[in-house]
Amino acid sequence: GGTVVHIAAGFSALAFALVIGPRKGHGNVPMEPNNIPLTVLGTGLLWVGWFGFNAGSALGANGVAVNALVTTNTSAATAGLVWMMLSWLDGRPSTLGIATGMVVGLAAVTPACGFVTPLAAMVIGAVSAPLAYYAMRFRERRKLDESLDVWACHGMGSTWGTIATGLFATVAVNADGANGLFFGNPAQLGIQIVAVMVTIVFSFGMTYVLAKVLNVSIGLRVSPIEEDVGLDISSHGERSY
Repeated sequence: GGTVVHIAAGFSALAFALVIGPRKGHGNVPMEPNNIPLTVLGTGLLWVGWFGFNAGSALGANGVAVNALVTTNTSAATAGLVWMMLSWLDGRPSTLGIATGMVVGLAAVTPACGFVTPLAAMVIGAVSAPLAYYAMRFRERRKLDESLDVWACHGMGSTWGTIATGLFATVAVNADGANGLFFGNPAQLGIQIVAVMVTIVFSFGMTYVLAKVLNVSIGLRVSPIEEDVGLDISSHGERSY
């Protein structure tokens, strides 16, 4: 899930954002979240659902599944706490930020959950939060409009998590896996880095080409009037609220 889902989605989102360009008023007009309570509810649903596909990937009720569940929970909680600290230091604490940190921790631990210890999961979550946090700040400074921050949260978070698997993996957790660098197997770190680079290049490159073709042929943006009215009305003929 780390490479084929999160890294692929993150860098594909970056490619689409570069091709489509920013929304009208981006950087000049505040674009606040629509509903914070629903965001928090959705984060909770994601967190619980993450147990299903991380622990469920063990395909059995066994020690690997239990470890995957615990490491998933640990990374998400740690990343949420670290994000909260970063936002306090930055003078901009928010509920949305904490929820974002939790999702970052979930994305980061996905490739590692079945191979690392809970202590390693704490490190993965703690590092993923500032990585994604400052990736978002970088995106803002570059005036890049990637509204869901898929690149910063999922792409960068899981890039770290995939590399960290090559550091912290241990056969004591999963006998079918391999040890990482810190357990005497530096080759595994190299394998993880190659996997990350191949995924980034393929996902970003192919998506960018496809997005360019679509943008030239059928167009990826709605008209300025439709953008002003909103896609709920212009595309679906209904309002959410």
